[in-house]
Amino acid sequence: MHIPEGPLSVSTTGISILGAGAVLAAAGVAWGLRKMDYERVPQVALLSSAFFAASLIHVPLGGTSVHLVLSGLVGLILGWAAFPAIFIAIALQAAFFGFGGFTTLGLNTVLMALPAVACYGLFHPLVRWGREGVAAIAGFACGAVAILLGAILLAGILMAAGYEFRSLAVTVLLAHVPVAVVEGLVTASAVLFLRKVRPELLDAPYLPLEVRTSDA
Repeated sequence: MHIPEGPLSVSTTGISILGAGAVLAAAGVAWGLRKMDYERVPQVALLSSAFFAASLIHVPLGGTSVHLVLSGLVGLILGWAAFPAIFIAIALQAAFFGFGGFTTLGLNTVLMALPAVACYGLFHPLVRWGREGVAAIAGFACGAVAILLGAILLAGILMAAGYEFRSLAVTVLLAHVPVAVVEGLVTASAVLFLRKVRPELLDAPYLPLEVRTSDA
């Protein structure tokens, strides 16, 4: 799901998209850090490491490559803290392995963190407090929808970058459909496991601002 630097750095539209991605990523990371409960920073680091490791395994498919992202699971457990967690993981991947690149760092963060946060808002209540069957279905939907949303965003960006990338955009979108199914199964399994063993981990690591103010 990493978008490389090449397609967007050769046109005015592409450079504008890169700039918008950087601004959105900076805002998301800042907001995630502002709302994060710092006593659970190790939890954020653990999910960032899991994201880092999972997305290193690339599978060639139809002229592109796909990999697990775990963005749905990261969103469920971290909430808005998914932004700084994913940003750090992507930055390390760019530094050590050249995945994506630094000019697309902000945009790639948005591609994966924004669906993660969106799926947290959509599915977290069902996953945390629904019955086991409902939680499993919601967990599957969360993992799958996070991937599909990211793929749709990526395909839209490629189409906006130029007509020559439209076929690649379609390929990317179709290639991520089986990934969405796998991510859904992984997320559903993780949700059921955490509900039994460590249900408190499904409480996103941030505190409402009014609670912070009263504690201060």
